[in-house]
Amino acid sequence: MDPQASSVQLAKSSDGKPPIRFLDPTTAYDRWSEVYDTDGNFLQALDTIEMQYLLPKLTSRISSSSSSSPPWKIVDLGCGTGRNMTRLLDLHGYMVVIGLDASPKMLEIAKSRIDKHMTQTNRASEAAQGAQLELYNLLGSYHIPSCALNADAIISTLVLEHVPLSIFFERVSELLRPNGLALVTNMHSDLGAISQAGFVDPKTGGKIRTQSFIHHLEDVVTEARKQGFEVVGEIRERAVDEEISEVLGVRARKWIGVTVWFGVCFRKQAHSTSLK
Repeated sequence: MDPQASSVQLAKSSDGKPPIRFLDPTTAYDRWSEVYDTDGNFLQALDTIEMQYLLPKLTSRISSSSSSSPPWKIVDLGCGTGRNMTRLLDLHGYMVVIGLDASPKMLEIAKSRIDKHMTQTNRASEAAQGAQLELYNLLGSYHIPSCALNADAIISTLVLEHVPLSIFFERVSELLRPNGLALVTNMHSDLGAISQAGFVDPKTGGKIRTQSFIHHLEDVVTEARKQGFEVVGEIRERAVDEEISEVLGVRARKWIGVTVWFGVCFRKQAHSTSLK
């Protein structure tokens, strides 16, 4: 019997293909970790492109508005394989970046990635001082690691899809200091209505999917405001067009004309209380 049977559901297949397996998020991402950065995920590729603009914007906002002194603390909530952590470490020398994720295997890859990156850039000693990885499950009952509390900012990219809005913003509020910033990106509801996060298991060739919520942008903003956040700057939405599909890869072409991604920065208001 599959040791993960309690967290697995099978969708029937009538075309002879392997059935779709539905796993809990931690189990799914443990398995996905093997191919997460190499399986041609166009949404991740688009998110990476957008973060080239959004991360410098975030660090600029921190340096101009934070009431705390450097080094500033940024938490990558759902850091995955660490693709944004290395970029943050390159952006600013006065920063501690803490990656939180529920998947032990994702964290293993993130550690290897960060160590390799810092060695290649002759900054191996900075890796121990400027980066930290901790196991944390947004959907579990685990306590938030103390090192991640009172953060100047958090980023959370392509994570919100797997979490109810109320829980997500409660946890973000717990992490941030007053006036702290939260940069959130996610699959757009236009794409979520016709697709969801998933991958092909390299061991079996079968499709694996996990818990997925369709979060409309207006609902995200409404819940954030209920939890004491305000929107900072522009809200970005991106659709796939012919030009960007050439950059994102062959899997993006089927989504030409569909709005697939959004990104928004929030600020935790200093003296706000939840409106629940």
